[in-house]
Amino acid sequence: MASRQYLILAVLLGALTAFAPMSIDMYLPSFPTLQREFAGNPGLVQATLSLFFVGLAIGQGIYGPISDRFGRKLPLYIGIALYIAGSIMAALTPSLEGLVIARFVQGIGGCAGMVIARAIVRDLFDERDSARMLTTLMLVMGLAPILAPVIGGQLLTAFGWQSIFWVLTGFGVCCLILTAVALRESLPSEKRQPGGVMVALRNYWFLARDLRFLAYVLTGTSVMAGMFAYIAGSPFVFIELHGVPAERYGFLFGLNAVGLIAASQINHRLLARYSGRAILRASTMGFAAAAVLVGINALTGIGGFIGLLVPLFFSVASLGFIAPNTTAAAMAMHGRIAGAASAFLGILQFGVGAVVAALVGVLADGSARPMGLIIAACGLSALALQEIYLRPLQAKHTP
Repeated sequence: MASRQYLILAVLLGALTAFAPMSIDMYLPSFPTLQREFAGNPGLVQATLSLFFVGLAIGQGIYGPISDRFGRKLPLYIGIALYIAGSIMAALTPSLEGLVIARFVQGIGGCAGMVIARAIVRDLFDERDSARMLTTLMLVMGLAPILAPVIGGQLLTAFGWQSIFWVLTGFGVCCLILTAVALRESLPSEKRQPGGVMVALRNYWFLARDLRFLAYVLTGTSVMAGMFAYIAGSPFVFIELHGVPAERYGFLFGLNAVGLIAASQINHRLLARYSGRAILRASTMGFAAAAVLVGINALTGIGGFIGLLVPLFFSVASLGFIAPNTTAAAMAMHGRIAGAASAFLGILQFGVGAVVAALVGVLADGSARPMGLIIAACGLSALALQEIYLRPLQAKHTP
């Protein structure tokens, strides 16, 4: 693939993958405002995030098999249209309960870009090149956590929280136009999978019994769960607990995203010399160490706010190494049903993410403990999966 085509594809797929971080990160600074304006409890405000994750999980289970049968572009059109509708609903809702429903619709629609982008990468590249492309996508989508909360904080201050969802509506419209104009169908008709619901369920059952596939997916899911705990807990911990102004929250959130982007680009270079599986082992150990330090700070307060920010930076940055390599290794095994494999991966990641986000809200006690201890547990879980389960499988299947 020519370098210009590669760049265009990376930017477009990166934009499609960015639906989730844009939709999450841009409105995080508005959490305290929503609670005050609607006089709602923190759990209901948290539900606007966790129900978004539920929508992301459910929708991926639908779009993946559909894209294997009908091609990649038609489900994208449907999903993006739903996302636009959900964004408009969110901007116009008169109640917090209505916002929860609108966010669910947003999730159902926005996940199409994520699941189908991964399937397109698998359609076009082998495992190593898939890891490189996925790393490039993290550079593009990594701009969202840097820009989105900063933009969201400024919009919140200047125009109110509704303006955030009008901007997201415009983002959806732009992606719909770009998909129609610039994206080529990557799954030719002769490679499409016939069948309906039963075939999709059989594919999911087949994937659920593939231990190597599950090992990679669950390792990546553990790390993503730590990210979701950070996303769900950081507005309260930063703004309410440590007194960070809402309009400045985005700068701290974006700083961690810079670490994610830097790690993803280092990963891209390392893949020229090392296997993704070797990089994965080292980065999982690094994530576990940083996550445990976050938990220690949340329990003891050692180091104060800086003692929390530093290990959070490294735990978030670890995702830049772990996500592309676990995804590429898992997807490489199932090119024939890439849509279903991508969906299965997404269902687990965002299903667990919904549970984790809800737990942070349910366990809220006015401290950083719920967020910090859940992140620490995710780090230990990823390390256990890597060392006890994934490492022996890698050794067994290495020529």
